[in-house]
Amino acid sequence: MNDALERVTATEAALSLIGQLRKRHGPVMFFQSGGCCDGSAPMCYPAGEFNISDTDVYLGNLGGAPFYMGLEQFAYWEHTQLVIDVVDGNGGMFSLDNGTGRRFLTRSRLFTDEECRRLHAEQVTRRVNPL
Repeated sequence: MNDALERVTATEAALSLIGQLRKRHGPVMFFQSGGCCDGSAPMCYPAGEFNISDTDVYLGNLGGAPFYMGLEQFAYWEHTQLVIDVVDGNGGMFSLDNGTGRRFLTRSRLFTDEECRRLHAEQVTRRVNPL
């Protein structure tokens, strides 16, 4: 049984849109935008079309799509669980959801103190035993 805390989750609506985009475009991935042109939207790209750097943080997998965030932004959000949802509107101009009439939206909730302790313990364990 895996009771690890998820840093990123998705609503059923988001998982459905991810599935549709995967059927149309093949494998996809996400990067949580930190601002600039598309605000702070979760951006969906064809897998391999967005270069992940050594400083980007892997947060989890949503419907077969890996989800990343930059390290500096993660420092602000590390106490927060991201919940990816879908709302009506245009997606970011570089994101695959653009043109669907729906767009991905990041909602969030703060981890409890107990969850933060568990996350810290999991990180320490991974550093000591990377298996």
